[in-house]
Amino acid sequence: MSRAWNPIQLRRDCVATTVPAGDTVVLTEGGEVEIVQQLGGSITVRTEMGSLLRINGADADALGIEVSDIGTGGGADGPFEMDQVLEALSEVYDPEIPINIVELGLVYRCEEHETATGGRRIEIDMSMTAPGCGMGDVLRADAERVVAVVPGVDEVEVNIVWDPPWDISRLSEAARLQLGLM
Repeated sequence: MSRAWNPIQLRRDCVATTVPAGDTVVLTEGGEVEIVQQLGGSITVRTEMGSLLRINGADADALGIEVSDIGTGGGADGPFEMDQVLEALSEVYDPEIPINIVELGLVYRCEEHETATGGRRIEIDMSMTAPGCGMGDVLRADAERVVAVVPGVDEVEVNIVWDPPWDISRLSEAARLQLGLM
C-alpha cells in the first residue's frame, strides 16, 4: 500500500537542513514538498523522493504558513523560574521523531549559574540519539535560541555530550506511550 503524496508548492527559495545528515541545502521556489511535522520552531518536510528536510520556523512563509503559527520558545513574562527553561527546551523537537528533546531524554543536565558580572547563565548538556547524527549543531542552536528568550536569562551555553551514550531507557513515560513502547 503506497502513501498518498499531498505536496505543497514552495512560494520562495528557502534554506533547509537534510535529516539526519545536517547538510544545508536550498529549496527553490516552485518545488514541491509535503509537511511531515510542524512542532516547536521548525517544520519537517518530505520530498517526492522521500528525503526528509528541516525548515526553520522563520522560513515558514515559504510553505504558506504564518510565521506567528510557529513556536518561538520562552515568551513568558515575569521573574525567572527554572521551569521556564525546561518548558522552552520542550519546544525543540527531533526532526524525525515527533517528540521534544526533553521527553526524548536528550537533555542530560540543565543548570543555572551566576556569571562573573552577576548575570544568569544557563548551562545545558545534551546528546543525540546516535553519535553519527548530523542534527547536533541544529538542535544545539535551537536549544540556545529558545532558552535565550526566557526572562532573566543572560547567557546560554549548550554542549553536545556523548557520555553516557543515549539509549531508549532515557525516554520519558509519555514518549514511550507515544512511540508505542509500553
